Amino acid sequence: MNAESLRKILDLEKQKSYADTAVFGGLDKFLRNWSAQAVESVVSPRLLGRFHKLFKASYAAMTPEQRRNWARDVLGFLDDMEGKDSVVETPAASPPAPPARKKLAPKAKKVVASTGGPGLDSPVTIVKGISTSFSSKFGKLGVKTVRDLLYFFPHRHLDYSKMKFISQLTEGEEQTIVANVWQAQETRPGGRRSTEAIVGDETGNIRVVWFNQPYLAKKLTTNARIMLSGRVSLFRGRHVFQSPEWEIMEGQDLVHTARLVPVYPLTAGLRPRQVRKLMKEFIDRWAGQVTDFLPTALRKRLGLLELPAAIGQAHYPEDEATKDKARVRLAFDELFLLQLGVMSKKRDWQESRPGNAFDIKLPTVGKFIESLPFTLTAAQNKVLKEILADLGQTKPMSRLLQGEVGSGKTVVATAALLVAADNGYQGAFMAPTEILAEQHFATICQLLSKLGQEEGEGYLKSYSGFLERPLKVALLIGDIKQAGKKQIQKQILEGDIDIVIGTHALVQKGVEYHKLGLAVVDEQHRFGVEQRSALREKGFNPHMLVMTATPIPRTLALTLYGDLDLSVIDELPPGRQTVKTKWLKPNQRESAYVFVRKQINEGRQAFILCPLIEESEVIMAQAAVVEYERLSREVFPDLKSGLLHGRLSSAAKDAVMESFRSGELDILVSTPVIEVGIDIPNAAVMLIESADRFGLSQLHQFRGRVGRGREQSYCMLLTENPSEVARERLDIIESTQDGFELAEADLKMRGPGEFFGTRQSGLPDLRMAKISDVALLELARNEAIKLFQVDPGLERAEHRLLAQEMARVWAGAAEWS
Repeated sequence: MNAESLRKILDLEKQKSYADTAVFGGLDKFLRNWSAQAVESVVSPRLLGRFHKLFKASYAAMTPEQRRNWARDVLGFLDDMEGKDSVVETPAASPPAPPARKKLAPKAKKVVASTGGPGLDSPVTIVKGISTSFSSKFGKLGVKTVRDLLYFFPHRHLDYSKMKFISQLTEGEEQTIVANVWQAQETRPGGRRSTEAIVGDETGNIRVVWFNQPYLAKKLTTNARIMLSGRVSLFRGRHVFQSPEWEIMEGQDLVHTARLVPVYPLTAGLRPRQVRKLMKEFIDRWAGQVTDFLPTALRKRLGLLELPAAIGQAHYPEDEATKDKARVRLAFDELFLLQLGVMSKKRDWQESRPGNAFDIKLPTVGKFIESLPFTLTAAQNKVLKEILADLGQTKPMSRLLQGEVGSGKTVVATAALLVAADNGYQGAFMAPTEILAEQHFATICQLLSKLGQEEGEGYLKSYSGFLERPLKVALLIGDIKQAGKKQIQKQILEGDIDIVIGTHALVQKGVEYHKLGLAVVDEQHRFGVEQRSALREKGFNPHMLVMTATPIPRTLALTLYGDLDLSVIDELPPGRQTVKTKWLKPNQRESAYVFVRKQINEGRQAFILCPLIEESEVIMAQAAVVEYERLSREVFPDLKSGLLHGRLSSAAKDAVMESFRSGELDILVSTPVIEVGIDIPNAAVMLIESADRFGLSQLHQFRGRVGRGREQSYCMLLTENPSEVARERLDIIESTQDGFELAEADLKMRGPGEFFGTRQSGLPDLRMAKISDVALLELARNEAIKLFQVDPGLERAEHRLLAQEMARVWAGAAEWS
């Protein structure tokens, strides 16, 4: 506290007969600034009271006599302050140690098994402090049972464990102090009812402000011992705690301060302190009641925490190291159970119900390959061999075929469908959208027309001259008129149709097969596991080939598709070119339009992609219509533009696509329905609006719509105001053409939920596991394989609890019930 400057001012004021002229503009402004800094040096509560009384007064409003008396009192106060030696130098002592905490007993008495009984599966209302109305708020967060609440983990922790003296505080970091409350009062900064307090320890004082929390002024009584945790900021050159977490020290286990403090997901009506306090009492009471389902030998060999301790430490960890151990244990559980589940499904499909071994007639396959107007790549040949080997087994094929856009997956799938037809079995080919189903129908018919004589039109075609009987191919989508649809369904049931191509309509009621032997599913990540199973149930355990153009990192593929063997076409056909990619700032929009026009004038065509504004086809369609009208009227009035979005009828979509394919249209304005499969060799420019809204894998898919012809192709990414993360994504897509590299980067940046757009239906939730944690994922997979080899049915006594947990997590999986 600089008392000397105030003494000099008061001495000058005395010489000027207390006329308030010692300081330019009057003494009040000087006194406000001086007292704001000086208050932190006042340690004694008695002196603090005098200080506030003296410096609350307005010097300008006093008479000269009152000013003289006031100045005398202030000088007396300064003498008392200096006599008390109240400004203490920072001691060399260590920071105060945080108070000892009660530890969650990892081996608390286990009252209820983790897999049933009237405990963990009871409604959350049996928990002390959760009323019916309170439980409805938790329900919005997916918490309905006691078990849900145990696994309601914080999404992060604030580190308030660093204890300091007031004199050691620095701005910007999370810090904790223990101090005495000298004074607390309600204030109104900016008109907001708030609480302001002065607190101190043996090294000094600090001002604390809680905005919009006036009630604290009554709670924080003078001389109360208080713990504060939060960030310190500088205000007028002095440290201030702004809205820190606080707890009055009463010997209880700390919840909000001096530790790693959990931050829970919230919804309207749930407040952070309220949820933390409730969760602390709940975890202390209930975590010990969970039975550990992992076999003891496995847990000890891997050095994993026991489950009750892991749950407790995931909520209220003792330190960072223990928090990490808890995460590893809980993440391992999720991945281990996931692996066991998908492996059991594969075993059930392949071993409990035999499939149909096809006679692989190589002359038929050879004729088809020779009829192609191109040569298969080495990667295509390798994958085709793997598929044909599977089709020759009684164990039904379960294979995931990955390949970049344009790598030739459809050709390989067509060869497999031919083998099925040659053996007297039907093949079903399921695509995620009607546009893609129609395109696959057109592609497969084009391939077959090179092999034999084509007859028929519209949705039903026949090819003769290479099998013992004509091969019939049909398209079944929602847009076909009812009479035509019924006729196709009848022919499928009677076995007249060999290959049927469609959307999810192929698994709906009303579509029954005569002898389904092979199911091909394109773009698997758009289908839930249940739809895949429904298609499988249409036949006597048919062979299953799942194809995706979305490069899925191997680790993720093995996790989410652990029930499938993996084949990769990692080679593009010769002549496929690199698409030059550039992301542009808003001020480069006009130059992008100029470039599009230049390319069109040279005979090329362009896609302009509108952003996904809402997860709603209606709103997306409206946005596309508005953009289409703007571009047609204001930007490219002299060019021919078309519009494609998900709300158009099939006939309208077909008409637009045919106009674009034939070259009648120069520009196709579209929503993200063009993400996969659309093949226009003359389209050389892809302009993506608001590119920062999309993930890397999606941008790569969009980019794959161009670069299919001989001319150099370009992808331009327009952005408005990209975030730091979006900028990083755009830099990566600009410099990388490899889909697998992009998929790995996308996964690390966005996590599996966003990577797939929507969560895989039929798979358990992952709360703690990160798919990007390759080491843990492979450990869980290897341990699941080992266990599966010795006890696939989990029938041994030491696996009984694990079998019960599997039944609960994979509810409805017959082999675990």
